[in-house]
Amino acid sequence: MMSTNFFNQIAQLGVAGDLHLTIAKGAENNLIVSVMLQNEQCGDTAKNIIPPLTLRGTAEELDNGFFENITTPIQTASGLMIDMEAFMKQLEEAKKKSAMEKEKGDKQKIEKDAKDKKFKDGMAKADELEKEGKYREAWMKVPEITDYPEKADEIRKRKTELSDKFSAPSLFGAEQNV
Repeated sequence: MMSTNFFNQIAQLGVAGDLHLTIAKGAENNLIVSVMLQNEQCGDTAKNIIPPLTLRGTAEELDNGFFENITTPIQTASGLMIDMEAFMKQLEEAKKKSAMEKEKGDKQKIEKDAKDKKFKDGMAKADELEKEGKYREAWMKVPEITDYPEKADEIRKRKTELSDKFSAPSLFGAEQNV
């Protein structure tokens, strides 16, 4: 009974993926051995450009130097595909986060734009009513500080300007009736 430790040595390579071996007869009793590592877990298509490792030699030469010649390249390819997969996963994660941030940003911008428009509309309505001499109504249209704390100074100033107008005594000493 013939014993070989070939598969034991393959197991010791500890590679992730499937090892594909193709053995063909070459010229002058030589063998051509093609070793290809495939890792289906790796989602990066760049793995497809990793070429097979091809060894040529007599059966004896291959027996003596096969593992010595394939160990480093195959382990490197295995590690590369694992790294590529980790990279692809992180890239995907980054894409998702980026999309979520953009969506969040878009939503905040839409909300802010709507709030700004409401503020501007309120201030414009107050200006309009002031021109018509309707100071009390104008004062009512100025937005509330609680709704726009970031514009508190502007709101306070505007309300004061208007309240001064409707609470100012007239030339005849009586309150202005509006």
